[in-house]
Amino acid sequence: MKNYFEEIKKKLKNNIQIDNIEIIDNSHKHIKHKFFTPGKFHLHIIIKSKHLSSLSKVNAQRLIMNILKEDLKTKIHALEISIE
Repeated sequence: MKNYFEEIKKKLKNNIQIDNIEIIDNSHKHIKHKFFTPGKFHLHIIIKSKHLSSLSKVNAQRLIMNILKEDLKTKIHALEISIE
């Protein structure tokens, strides 16, 4: 799991100038939800980036979602994004 989070960080850092990134796994909070799927993560990504901060919130999130689009199909069920 930790290696997978490093993979996500690498994908984002290869495509966006990032000062700091933190990934929080909130999957344990959703175990009893109706559509919970074991093996799919509920993540909160906190990114500090001057580049993303210069974009509109929608465009910044769209960029992140586009970079992680394959992961969203296979490994990520829910993604919360905070940009600082």
